[in-house]
Amino acid sequence: MPKRVDHAERRNEIAQALLRVAGRRGLHAVGMRDVAAEAGVSLRLVQYYFETKEKLLLYGLQRLAEGFGERVAARLRAAGDGAGPRAVIEALLMTSLPTDEASRTFHLVYTSYAVLSVTDRALAGQPFIKDPDAAEDTLAELLRQAQEADLTRPGVDPRKEAIGLLAMSAGLGTSVLVGQRTARSAAAVLTHQLDGIFREGGGGAPA
Repeated sequence: MPKRVDHAERRNEIAQALLRVAGRRGLHAVGMRDVAAEAGVSLRLVQYYFETKEKLLLYGLQRLAEGFGERVAARLRAAGDGAGPRAVIEALLMTSLPTDEASRTFHLVYTSYAVLSVTDRALAGQPFIKDPDAAEDTLAELLRQAQEADLTRPGVDPRKEAIGLLAMSAGLGTSVLVGQRTARSAAAVLTHQLDGIFREGGGGAPA
């Protein structure tokens, strides 16, 4: 009897192969043939599951975002059930810093995809911008909740602070990747920024 193929599992295996190669060589240098070799499958099989490189990249990015969400959830579980808005925000920002192989790949590939989409029409046509918009909305809502609970300092604009925090986190992540600063010093900068937004005792952060 022929072995039954789990198509979802096979797609995920190919996507993980894409992310491994992209983490080593950069997303711009990855071709479908490279991904097939990394996954130990034929090029034809990769093309069967993903008709174009753009579709493969988008699927890989979705898997990357899911992995990020899982790491944030794990950080929040470590913080306990009483984690407030600041703890959630800090979990989101700190998890995105490239402190290990998984977070390094996340930052490198996500940033590479954004840059490539500026000049690649096919990539630009993909819904890349939805995840950053969702992150901005999430942070803005958390800051609004904190403001309503009187956990923030006077004059805080939740939307503007959310935009600034995400931009700072992305920039700090890149500075860690290129060796400009350590992950510890980047985390200290983020903590300092949050200290300027939240009142003292306005919510702890995960360990």
